[in-house]
Amino acid sequence: MPTERFLRQTSQMTTGIRKNLNRHSRGSNMSNATRLFALVLVFLMGKASGITTNNGYCIGNKCFTVSLEPSDFQRAQSQCRTAGGHSMTVRSSVSHDILFILLGNFTGRFWVGLHLLSGCPDADAGLKGFQWVTKDNESDFTNWLPGFDSSCSSDHCVSVSKEDDFKWIQSPCDELSAGFLCEYSFTEPCKSLTVAPSESVSYTTPFGNFGEDVLSLPPGSIATQMPAETTYVCFSKQWLQAPWSCEIKEGGCEHKCAVDPNKIPSCYCPEGQTVNPANKVTCEVQATDDPCVALRCQHVCYKNGDSYACTCDHGFQLAADGRSCVDFNDCADERQCPGENFRCVNTVGGFQCVCKVGYKMSGGLCVDYNECASAPCEHMCTNTPGSYTCSCYDGYRVNQKLPNKCELYCGMQECAAVCDPNNKYQCNCPVGYIADVREDETFCVEIDECTFRYCDQNCENSFGSYVCSCSPGYTLVGEYKCIKNKVDGEQEGSGMTSSPDTPITPFVPYPGPTRRPSAVTTGGLVGIIVCTVFFIVLLVLVAHLLLGR
Repeated sequence: MPTERFLRQTSQMTTGIRKNLNRHSRGSNMSNATRLFALVLVFLMGKASGITTNNGYCIGNKCFTVSLEPSDFQRAQSQCRTAGGHSMTVRSSVSHDILFILLGNFTGRFWVGLHLLSGCPDADAGLKGFQWVTKDNESDFTNWLPGFDSSCSSDHCVSVSKEDDFKWIQSPCDELSAGFLCEYSFTEPCKSLTVAPSESVSYTTPFGNFGEDVLSLPPGSIATQMPAETTYVCFSKQWLQAPWSCEIKEGGCEHKCAVDPNKIPSCYCPEGQTVNPANKVTCEVQATDDPCVALRCQHVCYKNGDSYACTCDHGFQLAADGRSCVDFNDCADERQCPGENFRCVNTVGGFQCVCKVGYKMSGGLCVDYNECASAPCEHMCTNTPGSYTCSCYDGYRVNQKLPNKCELYCGMQECAAVCDPNNKYQCNCPVGYIADVREDETFCVEIDECTFRYCDQNCENSFGSYVCSCSPGYTLVGEYKCIKNKVDGEQEGSGMTSSPDTPITPFVPYPGPTRRPSAVTTGGLVGIIVCTVFFIVLLVLVAHLLLGR
């Protein structure tokens, strides 16, 4: 379609839509004020929806967009839902006419929000058994392609194309289309700005579409008036001129936004440039006689009565020199991030609310994350609010150095060994115990390491280990050696001792007596006996042969 013809047809469509709007407009299904505020906030804070919008149109309380992203029906529906809307419904001749505006320059098939959930089409039912993605079949308009297929085929979704005059075409839901159409509802729209014949206005909506001929605009839309480059934002049916709140889209400023001591937002520009006094948002070359030049403000210079002073961007505070700006610790205010299990993280010029360790974001709340799902413990795991605890089976205890690991533990003079169920001769004992076989059963017997005299002086045995200590006048060094204390003025080797009591220090075995092999296993002992008997028999046979000769 030539561009001139398309523009002329679009103008005719717009005129027709204006006339039929009162007859076909329907109430918004997103009148909830909370959802509206969330939608506007997501756009104004710059959070992208993930959809690349190639064209759009807004009318009444609805906006419609087209995306040229090849998708199956399920992905198209998910993309629209993620952006805060749903796949487009074509319930009236008004919405049908909008298809010409959206798809007049595009070829290929595009998904709309009509599908058959299950079963077979019913030619006598409303919409022939199909249903809108809004889970209803209310419609004042149908536009099926001639030759409707009533068989139980897999063509359970609907697409439209310019080549087929935007008739409703049955298509397989897993088929890749050229793109898809989304529909968004809102309340408190703004009407287009009234401008002089020599001026023009371009609009950008929260859904990405933009243009000049727009009937209504949703909250959060940005309007730029040319040639003055004055910027406005739509909020609660009104256009607010920039600069507005610095927390929202930098107040509409071309460079940066700051708040003066009177809490009034204002724009500022990079060094060597100043704010245009007419539109208060764009930057231009700074005049040499500007009184702000001498102040050399790091961020903003503003008029303070009969003089000028410096102020800083939001999230910063003025330093002692009156011109520099330093980051303000927003997290010092305990009111920041008030939600349960949230914590405040200070950032340059602001702060961020994140979940505490052990929690994750879900539906705007910080909920406990079940760490046990990833099996971090060797034996047993117990989830706790924000954390988890590891525990061990009977006969084991938690390793002090590796809390997620378990080690054998007896805690008595002797206990049964842990043996391989498939090989009763392959048994293990805790550190500091030795294996003892008694009538085909293996026990672990505690070793008294103090009998090996590993300690220089005193030794105290414990189950599985031992502790060294020193007599008064000596200090334990290296966990087993006792060094004589040196008294002030004493010459080395004088024999003088001091008498402070030296606390007993827990000892890690040196040189590892509790880590020595427990004992020869039963299987090894049997092997030694068999080899010895064989060797003796062999010697007897050799001796017998020699005597026989």
